[in-house]
Amino acid sequence: MRILIAEDDQVLADGLLRSLRNSGAVVDHVATGTEADAALMANNEFDLLILDLGLPKMHGLEVLKRLRARGSAIPVLILTAAESVDERVQGLDLGADDYMAKPFALSELEARVRALTRRSAGMSTTLIQHGPLEYDQAGRVATLEGRMLELSARELGLLEVLLQRSGRLVSKDQLVERLCEWGEEVSTNAIEVYIHRLRKKIEKGPVRIATVRGLGYCLEKIQPAA
Repeated sequence: MRILIAEDDQVLADGLLRSLRNSGAVVDHVATGTEADAALMANNEFDLLILDLGLPKMHGLEVLKRLRARGSAIPVLILTAAESVDERVQGLDLGADDYMAKPFALSELEARVRALTRRSAGMSTTLIQHGPLEYDQAGRVATLEGRMLELSARELGLLEVLLQRSGRLVSKDQLVERLCEWGEEVSTNAIEVYIHRLRKKIEKGPVRIATVRGLGYCLEKIQPAA
């Protein structure tokens, strides 16, 4: 899961970054509305935008308005001051999916983030399945045929992306975009290494990571021999 936080309060932003990264998300942060608008135009791989409305240089409502005008359906969770009822109403009318009034509990924000991303992906639970391969997004636990898989944080992130797009090709560049924060140097060659490690850990089950040379990877179920 890749998240963009647009928040000018550095203390709050640091808390959000720490909390969401600990939950396994890839998180980027901007502190102004213009930076948020530019980031959203440059990258369509974000799964969620956490948007403070009181941003400098461009108001959060304008960021939201421009985002929806470009046809983006990315879920948006707006953050507002407790008394800003009119702004919350405007935000929801402009296409925000949910809001939280400050101050709030980080555990509640994490739960709302999971709910919004599930809804966006058309899922009703935190469990993603592909045959006997399962991943619990809340608990960050992957199992294959009921057996827990010992995966690194990067391998879990990779598995999550492949499961969310099971049956569809995911390119190396898309994986870099989904798994890496700004300033993090991860090459497409490194993605091949992560794929190799993950493949070895699931290869004994009836699921495989197929490689389509020059195009990318996808999860496939192995059909039993006739």
